[in-house]
Amino acid sequence: MQNLIDNFFAYTITGLTIGAVYALVALGYTLVYGVLRLINFAHSEVFMYGTFAALWVVMALGGRSGAGVPAVIWWIVMMFVAAMVTSGAIAVGLERFAYRPLRKRNAPALIALISAIGASFVLSELMGLRDKLFAVVGLDRTLDAYVGRARNNAGLPEILTKQPVFPLFDYEVTNVDILVVVGAIVMMVVLDQFVRRSRLGRGIRAVAQDPEAAALMGVNRDRVIQVTFLIGGIMAGAAAALYMLRINITRYDAGFLLGVKAFTAAVLGGIGNLRGALVGGFVLGLAENYGSAIVGTQWKDVVAFVLLVVILLFRPTGLLGESLGRARA
Repeated sequence: MQNLIDNFFAYTITGLTIGAVYALVALGYTLVYGVLRLINFAHSEVFMYGTFAALWVVMALGGRSGAGVPAVIWWIVMMFVAAMVTSGAIAVGLERFAYRPLRKRNAPALIALISAIGASFVLSELMGLRDKLFAVVGLDRTLDAYVGRARNNAGLPEILTKQPVFPLFDYEVTNVDILVVVGAIVMMVVLDQFVRRSRLGRGIRAVAQDPEAAALMGVNRDRVIQVTFLIGGIMAGAAAALYMLRINITRYDAGFLLGVKAFTAAVLGGIGNLRGALVGGFVLGLAENYGSAIVGTQWKDVVAFVLLVVILLFRPTGLLGESLGRARA
């Protein structure tokens, strides 16, 4: 406990930064569940592919530590573009090839869930075996920097040096802390307003509330579902870019535990609630950090899931508990 008291603001800021990543990934779970009542467990791999896209584009552009401000800004912008495009494309591909055929056949929800778990393993192992796959076509040596040592950690050059911006009692808040937290909040606000105010957003809420009635009113359900996956993938890509700026390391199975925690954040806030995803992410990040300060870092994951159990026992609908289909206009 004394450790937490002595370093309270350090644990708070670092908890908010990782919570911001959880929140952005949780948006994908929330959107898909709100529209399809499906837990897209492959969403964690959508995030993972975004981390590699962010890493590889920086490598391709010659990213390095100590560069000038214009170069750093360019690299960061390209990180976000590459990660968001890649994750969005993977998410749309999942919907097209893993879920839509089942939906057309009116498959039970359990079958779709099994398909999601299977797709998660396939995507993860494809990234973990990329060296073997490129060796088949003889490109493994040419692309060794990208595909070599496929099952090891891959590190991003520290293109954005962490620099203190202002003191918060015993902690120096850095430029990376601000970028991650503010970036997550801004993207959450933009998405929330898009879903609430745009024509397409109204279509998403209509399908989430009553798909049959929405279809009778002329809403193209397949298009809405595809856009929902695309938006969730874009948010996961943004989270991947922020994660790489904050953590700097990824690997082929990096999405598994983080994806489970992002799902936990979505449930904590209220699955199907966009604002709840943000709240749940921040709450989970803070709880993890505070818990690790009190009982030790080896119990960090245990604290997160104990919190989930407690919330579900006393408030099964989550902290905010409003579904996407009943979101206010």
